[in-house]
Amino acid sequence: MRPAPVLGVVEGFAVVLIIVAVGYAAAAFRLGGGKDPKPALTAVIYYITNPALMFILLAEAPVQQVLGTLAPAALATTAVCGLLYAVIAKVFLRRSGADTAIGAMSASYVNAGNIGLPIALYAVGSATPVVSVLVAQLLIAAPAYIALFTFTAGRQARARERLAAGPGALAAPIRRRSPRTVLKAVLVPFANPVTAGTVAGLTVALTGADLPTVVWEPLSLLGHASVPLLLLVFGMSLYGQRPLADGSVRADILTATMLKVVAAPLVGYAVARWIFGLEGEALFGAVVMSALPTAQNVYLFANQFGMKAVIARDVVFLTSFLSFPVILLVAFWLA
Repeated sequence: MRPAPVLGVVEGFAVVLIIVAVGYAAAAFRLGGGKDPKPALTAVIYYITNPALMFILLAEAPVQQVLGTLAPAALATTAVCGLLYAVIAKVFLRRSGADTAIGAMSASYVNAGNIGLPIALYAVGSATPVVSVLVAQLLIAAPAYIALFTFTAGRQARARERLAAGPGALAAPIRRRSPRTVLKAVLVPFANPVTAGTVAGLTVALTGADLPTVVWEPLSLLGHASVPLLLLVFGMSLYGQRPLADGSVRADILTATMLKVVAAPLVGYAVARWIFGLEGEALFGAVVMSALPTAQNVYLFANQFGMKAVIARDVVFLTSFLSFPVILLVAFWLA
């Protein structure tokens, strides 16, 4: 047994749970007075602190290592887990496109930013696996999911409009999308501020640009505020809520949770070991990243796009606890 990887796993989860508990206590004691601070904090995270965090992480990343085998392996694992959920949701659960989309992201999008960083640094010994996952998720997976959210949200809005208009509107043919609408749906994911921050950070890393301190320090301060703010908002959202209380989406939550906790590490190992030929520290890092719980960003996206946030919230909550023993097992097995 090697104590360092196991200790890193414990420390990573301890940091997260403590800040979530602070957010829960803040909501319980109504520290925001009579107003709910979550919407304002969510907007601050989405538009300001998260893009800054992605920028500072990627601006100093070893680009050649990041864009090597780890990022493609992470992307392949994400795609397989998302597709597995989509098949189950459409074939067996008979879910709508919107519910399937948020469930698929919950089952495949990992918490690399705040749990992955301490685990990678203390258990794996390198931040490269985290940065590789961030690149795969933020440049490809997140834009793909956001495009899907944009499309499904638009369909839901049009369906509500037709229902509100009465039986005559229901019988009317559905209007075709104009080229302008289609172009907007394509461009929206890449106008996402988090994606913009990621692209900007990669650009700095690729060009070797040296930003002046007066520019770097404010970005660094804003970026480092993102993780605690996101965890605080998630903790606040848990107050007064019971996981799996909504029976209408209980099957969705349990399916996404089991895929994330059980299937994802197995898929991650198979992809990394047998498709990309990773061994040693690289294999360990890839499997640990795939075993991470669902990211709070999924809950953030669900709120931002008007999806069923309860699915993301409960999957994040359950996987944050259930993934802990799984990652410990990975540490004992592969470290």
